[in-house]
Amino acid sequence: MPKVSVIMGVYNCKNIDSLYRSVKSIINQSYKDWEFIICDDGSYDNILKVLQKVADLDKRIKIVGYKENKGLAYALNYCLTFSKGKYIARMDDDDVAQEDRFEKQIQFLETSKDYAFVGSIANVFNENGIWGILKMPEYPQKEDFLWNIPFIHPSMIFRKKVLLEINGYSTDKINKRCEDYTLVMDLYSKGFKGYNFQEPLIDYYVENGVRKYRPMKDRIAEAKVRYIGYRKNKILLKGLPYIIKPVLIGLMPQCIFRYIKKWQYSK
Repeated sequence: MPKVSVIMGVYNCKNIDSLYRSVKSIINQSYKDWEFIICDDGSYDNILKVLQKVADLDKRIKIVGYKENKGLAYALNYCLTFSKGKYIARMDDDDVAQEDRFEKQIQFLETSKDYAFVGSIANVFNENGIWGILKMPEYPQKEDFLWNIPFIHPSMIFRKKVLLEINGYSTDKINKRCEDYTLVMDLYSKGFKGYNFQEPLIDYYVENGVRKYRPMKDRIAEAKVRYIGYRKNKILLKGLPYIIKPVLIGLMPQCIFRYIKKWQYSK
């Protein structure tokens, strides 16, 4: 039985080469005791056939799925139902894991029983290569949730038992674009805590200075997620000014957004 179950949700993958690169970064891990569960989240562009070819790369890769798109949170929960590992590792189809990622993170969890999950900082890259670094606090506290989630989702490994204790990812409609934010705030509200390696254990795909399009309804939903999460963690009073942050960013001129991104990912 594998010790680590890697879970990934895929929906209409835009870049097949990136998908293969991501999967191969797991296959090439120095830590070998893993299984890789990839969920086809109701894709309609022949991605299932691509994933079946991906599975031929390694016998530890398992493809699951269903016909109707249900969102990443549902896909990851679906992967969890097939998982056999003691630990659950996240991975996205456009990111790259460093070869020693699992080795270092599993060793940490095996020896640091006070922590329920572990992540890391990340190199940020695009088609032109690495252009910055995304830093995270080493010992995140509840107050670190005010500006943004203090963890990089695809860098994280969880103890499976703590995910099951909170029934996995919330699939409520408002969490459609921020399932990771909700998950980690739920974990902290239950007394669990995480740690971030202060070395980049993944390369994280981010377009340089480009703001991802998000409908205003999704930004309003994130504001609600923030309100609920801050209240659960008893930081609502401190968090009031930050609740409307996603809405304000949506209204921000692109030039100001680029400046903020340059500062955020600066080395």
